[in-house]
Amino acid sequence: MAGIGFELRKLLRSESYLGLLRAYTYASIISSGPWVFSIIGLIAVGVLSLGVVIPDTLITQFQVTVTYLIMSSLILTGGLQLGFTRWVADRLFEKRKQDIAPAYFGVVLATTAVSGALGWLVALLGFDGVSNLYRVLIVAGLTLLSNLWITTVFLSGLKQYRAIVGLYALGYGLSVLLSYLARPGGLDGLLLGFLGGQFVMWVLMLWLVLRNFPVQRPISLACFRPRQMYLSLIAGGVLYNLGVWADKLTFWFTPGTSNAVIGPLRASTIYDLPVFLAYLCVIPGMGIFLVKFETDFVEWYDKFYTAVREGGALQDIARYHDGMQGVVREGLYQILKVQALTLLAVYTFVPALFGWIGISSLYIPLFLVQAVAASFQVMLLAVLNVFYYLDRRRDVVIITATLTVLNLALSLLSIDLGPAFFGYGFGVALLITLMLGMMLLQRLFRKLEYQTFMLQ
Repeated sequence: MAGIGFELRKLLRSESYLGLLRAYTYASIISSGPWVFSIIGLIAVGVLSLGVVIPDTLITQFQVTVTYLIMSSLILTGGLQLGFTRWVADRLFEKRKQDIAPAYFGVVLATTAVSGALGWLVALLGFDGVSNLYRVLIVAGLTLLSNLWITTVFLSGLKQYRAIVGLYALGYGLSVLLSYLARPGGLDGLLLGFLGGQFVMWVLMLWLVLRNFPVQRPISLACFRPRQMYLSLIAGGVLYNLGVWADKLTFWFTPGTSNAVIGPLRASTIYDLPVFLAYLCVIPGMGIFLVKFETDFVEWYDKFYTAVREGGALQDIARYHDGMQGVVREGLYQILKVQALTLLAVYTFVPALFGWIGISSLYIPLFLVQAVAASFQVMLLAVLNVFYYLDRRRDVVIITATLTVLNLALSLLSIDLGPAFFGYGFGVALLITLMLGMMLLQRLFRKLEYQTFMLQ
């Protein structure tokens, strides 16, 4: 996300409450827009299809299918997203802009081949009693979403933040509209409409890529050569996405907490809805995260490394180091504070809100636990962001691997303990991982000057 701080500083420069409100609102939309649109879009398609798509189980099958496609594509491309973005950043630093477009299309080609092969393998061997169109659509969906994540991260590296949010709003709006129009087609119609909107969004993103990087050379796979992409970045990306989804997978594939939906796909009626709704509670915290870490932290970060490269005075380097550390401490505290206030408001109004929406009050305890866990996840993202800025890839692998193992183990334990403990596995895993990350970060800052100079 480096570079968005320039946009935020313009809004903060007015030194007014309106400017401050605009900056935090803009940051919240940028940081949370894509997945908020995805959650709202899936819910909207389900609501609009009630009474038209019969039986209602077809709506559940559609929502579960899309959820699995999103999860699978994120885990499959999580490492490549980080690895390729870093490769692009290195080429831009070397002023080799002409190498980027061929490499991007090479990544698209490789992603399409791998995701398509895996998709066909699952579609042909795992699904019985479904239409051939459904099989084609899940393969196309996995391939399309995998390329969509790669392109989204690629464009974020080019500072196309407003365009990304606008395209996600347009894409999911089209997905809802096309699914609504294709409702008479049942499950296949809903899925075809959803993927139609996603395809339009990806085509428009592709146009943005070509506008920034005109194709001047043939497709290249140069970024896949040895030592071109950091394996630690790839591992960190895969482990983070796997760690975030580990509790969902545990509940989905434990017979006592789930039921079969379609083919090998399972869902947990008691777990899924409150988990996804809880992520809407972290929008304020994501805004704070983006404002603090992409304005103040980046400013001190630039000063510190500029002073190191250009031979700045020792007292200035020490001051810039302290400035970075202070911003991290203050940023984490502000995220904790705003999320605490948000959770207090949610705790106060959630019974009435659930009653108004028509969701059973039995979901409230799990929803509140998941809202707390999601708040920890925002703070963990902030910590990981600092490690990425400081190029501490090994620490990221340790942290994300810890999250994956703990989330899997503690989620299994929570299932054994009974329904009263559902959700605590994810929350405790994130809390322990967050504490580990903060401890490693504190140790890093104590040795940062020494390690920075020894790397020169």
